[in-house]
Amino acid sequence: MKAAQPYTVTFHTPQGDITVKALTAAAPCTTYSFRYLIEHDYYDGTHCHRLTTQRLWVLQCGDPTGTGSGGPGYSFNDENLAGATYPAGTVAMANAGPNTNGSQFFFTWKDTKLRPNYTPFGVVVGGMDVLQKIAADGEDDQNAAGDGYPNDYVVFHSVHIHPRW
Repeated sequence: MKAAQPYTVTFHTPQGDITVKALTAAAPCTTYSFRYLIEHDYYDGTHCHRLTTQRLWVLQCGDPTGTGSGGPGYSFNDENLAGATYPAGTVAMANAGPNTNGSQFFFTWKDTKLRPNYTPFGVVVGGMDVLQKIAADGEDDQNAAGDGYPNDYVVFHSVHIHPRW
């Protein structure tokens, strides 16, 4: 298999742009799937459905249904888990257990302690201030204290890859 070419992704939201550098060498399958979905406009018009503001510090996105249970209709194996950590600015796959990656992912907006069960595949290189503002505006606590739907409606108007192949 040819090595994945490095790329960055820009998420255009009402709150501002968030730019992510894909870790293609560390997570080639994940970054290939992510790129494929973006190039097919999968994330355009979707919104982030979960914000955690206690214990975990994540904004979860990537579900086309907006419920937390949707996905692309396929799954793939975990990668890059040995010694995985989740400092502020990490982008990692959300999952329902081992090897159940699909389209859902999360941004860490503050250093987060998680077990190394979530494939880290990107790093925020622009827009941490956007993530922190979304987090500061809170969530509705629908699931538990500090875990719910973001008070700010975070929709991806469009998602772009640079460079394009």
